[in-house]
Amino acid sequence: MTSSAPPPPGRYPDEVSPDQPPRWNGETRIPERRSPGRSYGGTLFTEPVLVVSRRPEIFEAAEEYGVFDQNGARFGGVADVSQGFLRKAARLLPKYDQYVTHKFEVRDANHSTVLKVARPAKDPRPRFLVTRADETPIGEILREPAAGETRFTFVVGGSTIGTVITADWRTGDIAIKNQANTEVARVRQPPPEPANSLPPHTYVVEIPRQLPEPLASMVVATTLTIDTALARAIA
Repeated sequence: MTSSAPPPPGRYPDEVSPDQPPRWNGETRIPERRSPGRSYGGTLFTEPVLVVSRRPEIFEAAEEYGVFDQNGARFGGVADVSQGFLRKAARLLPKYDQYVTHKFEVRDANHSTVLKVARPAKDPRPRFLVTRADETPIGEILREPAAGETRFTFVVGGSTIGTVITADWRTGDIAIKNQANTEVARVRQPPPEPANSLPPHTYVVEIPRQLPEPLASMVVATTLTIDTALARAIA
């Protein structure tokens, strides 16, 4: 099932029911009251805080990593839809990873695809193609050489519209800036227990303001595939 465009602002995913407790990859969590003024409508493209699981579930033979709001409501997921045996081989033999085309789908709460991210095989440097569900091109995520830090750029129509910057990828503190060098999103680790109520196997994406397209799709595609795509490319 696919969806050719991001969910419209102001709409909540249909299956997020107040009568059912949300799931954190099988872990039941008590729903909490939404904070007024901190939610833009309840989709992957409008929620200011997203919590991404690092533990996959299997959905239709693909590994899918759940994406939730800060209260535990499931808003979507990221599925690794690369060929199964090639995906497993690349993990067992990392030196052959560059010969495998990696494909990921960003899905909404109904498991409908809203974005696709692909890393072509045999590319001389890490490069990711971002498209709509119908494979209409949006842009590319390119790794750039940078002293003392890891840097990716968003390239759309030949122009750079944003950057991803971190001094140490392992710390999980990653900033995303627009072409004016203004920070528009951040990826971070949850604070240590017991200071937070989030499961330990997650990371947090903060997008405080709604972003224009195509930057919004590039930011969502990047932040939700930090673990599954970009980090592996660096390793």
